[in-house]
Amino acid sequence: MKIRFGAFTLDLDTRQLLTADHEVHLTPKAFELLAMLVMDRPKVLSKAVLQQHLWPETYVAEANLSNLVAEIREALDDRPRTPLFVRTAHGFGYAFCGTASVVKNAAPPAEDRGPMCWLEWGTQRFPLSRGENVVGRDPDVGVRIDATTISRRHARLVVTDEGVTLEDAGSKNGTFRASERVTTPVAIADGDAIHFGSLLVTFRVRAALGSTETQVDSTG
Repeated sequence: MKIRFGAFTLDLDTRQLLTADHEVHLTPKAFELLAMLVMDRPKVLSKAVLQQHLWPETYVAEANLSNLVAEIREALDDRPRTPLFVRTAHGFGYAFCGTASVVKNAAPPAEDRGPMCWLEWGTQRFPLSRGENVVGRDPDVGVRIDATTISRRHARLVVTDEGVTLEDAGSKNGTFRASERVTTPVAIADGDAIHFGSLLVTFRVRAALGSTETQVDSTG
């Protein structure tokens, strides 16, 4: 999914913030925060909700969140007193306040064709890109889930034109599709329950969107 606002495009599949001529750098946590605010616009998200999403089951100082907001504002050339994109709800949290458009593509280029899919853990969504997606607690993995039962590099999901396969990566607590322990690569389908140790996630997939690019104006 791509979402446009102002001079920027937020590409949730490639995890990039783009302008017309270059990529704007954001750290992984700052990107997650911006994506969360944009997806839930114009709702104000509390600091507690944002911290739980960004640092699940981990205590962090409130300054960590405000530092991410400052990083996003610098990347967007946004000003806290006269915000175009990210506003502060003082004493509560933050919201995306800009006008955004969802860009839909029905016939992606051949190299990008494949299912649009993700993992759901509670209210959190982890998009899966085409190719290999490593799940674990390491900061450099594609799908980082900071939970105690998950190994640093726990499992792999491989997304191709033919479908998606799941395999364990030598984890301590095992990987399961429903109640079946995964010992060799297995195909997974929309709605499958996956356990990384005792942590339950749900695999979701939907067909690629249509071939004519359109913009759908949306503020919520």
